[in-house]
Amino acid sequence: MLHVLTIADRLDRYIARNVLAAIVVVQFVLLGLDITIAYIDDLGDVQAGYTALDALIYLLMRTPWRFYQYAPVAVLIGALIGLGSMASSNELTVMRAAGRSLARIVWGVMKPVLVVVAVVLVVAEYVSPRTEQYAEAWRLEKMQGEGAMLTSRSGWQIEGDSVYRFGAIRADNVVLDLTRYRFNDRQLVEATHAQRARWDGDAWQLENIATTRIFDNHTESDQMASMGWDTAFTPTQLERLLRDIESQAPSELWAYAQFLEAQGLQNDQALLYFWQKMLMPLTMGSLVLIAASFVFGPLRTVAAGTRVFYGVVTGLSFKYVQDLLAPASTIFGFSPVWAVLVPTLACAGVGIYFLRRNG
Repeated sequence: MLHVLTIADRLDRYIARNVLAAIVVVQFVLLGLDITIAYIDDLGDVQAGYTALDALIYLLMRTPWRFYQYAPVAVLIGALIGLGSMASSNELTVMRAAGRSLARIVWGVMKPVLVVVAVVLVVAEYVSPRTEQYAEAWRLEKMQGEGAMLTSRSGWQIEGDSVYRFGAIRADNVVLDLTRYRFNDRQLVEATHAQRARWDGDAWQLENIATTRIFDNHTESDQMASMGWDTAFTPTQLERLLRDIESQAPSELWAYAQFLEAQGLQNDQALLYFWQKMLMPLTMGSLVLIAASFVFGPLRTVAAGTRVFYGVVTGLSFKYVQDLLAPASTIFGFSPVWAVLVPTLACAGVGIYFLRRNG
């Protein structure tokens, strides 16, 4: 019995090694193509302070984010290529003839995918958010000088009886172009604009402030050089508001979603990206089942290139369905988690169906 288990483990390692090698190769190819295309596009931004070498360094800084984005497709195509190469050399046929069950072969494919999932989750939580933030700040500081804006995308937020509009937040925790609209029973009573707000470590200080107070029959305006800003907002919260939500870590997305809910605002988008990242293991597992069903199912007799083509089409279809369900969750009011689970469960169901049919 011990000898049989040893052989089984060796077969598992052999399958895992072939599939993992294919996944790594596919990931490198996808990253190389994407970086090349992005580099050509980014050359249009080259200027005096931002050279062609700087553009390449910026894109290399963003490699962790690209790795995360392409991981599911790499797993799907890598599993197709790894299993397909063994099928073409009749290795899978020999394994089946020797009594190797289809479920055990699929489990052998799942083992390297679990390693990829662990790496992807670590990258999504600890690596990608930091490198994205640093890369963006580095690029803009090269183009605009030290203290450049982390992002130029404005954001709106509610706090108590006030509605805020933030222009941007800089790398040194300086908020630019801040406007506050204060209401009383839905009636606008005051509008304040500050050129910037500085964080001194435990409080905000507004600078270059213009305030307009609105009364029933007249308005009053005054200007101040500086004043304190009494708010619960921290630089971290404002950074999350203005930073691209897709690049945030799962823990940041969850905290941001809870913050929006506490403010009475829509948090569907934050929850959608949160569940996409947290359910990544299920997503990759379902794509492996699809890949295995292509090799053992209706596409087992076609050429390897045809299987890869169908794998790419399946991966793109999977992504497009998720992208369509994302706004649908907001329109029809169902939980964003279903926008992630429905295509994942559908892929898993189709894969299991064809595997059972041909098992």
